[in-house]
Amino acid sequence: PFTHLSPAPVDVKQVLGTNKCLLHLEKHGDQLLVTSVLDNLTKGASGQAVQNFNLMRGYPERTGLELKSTAF
Repeated sequence: PFTHLSPAPVDVKQVLGTNKCLLHLEKHGDQLLVTSVLDNLTKGASGQAVQNFNLMRGYPERTGLELKSTAF
């Protein structure tokens, strides 16, 4: 639920402080360029641990992951 496809080029500023991962696809001839951006401080090991805990305990996957950080 945190991965989204963007029709426009993506920038890290769009995901700063979120658990989102944005993808942008561009075709160049017979090649596909995939660009992805995420904030690794939020969508890092700790964010993944919370997401996995939610799934293991049957909580909604987004629980606790859409909160804004206060100490950043």
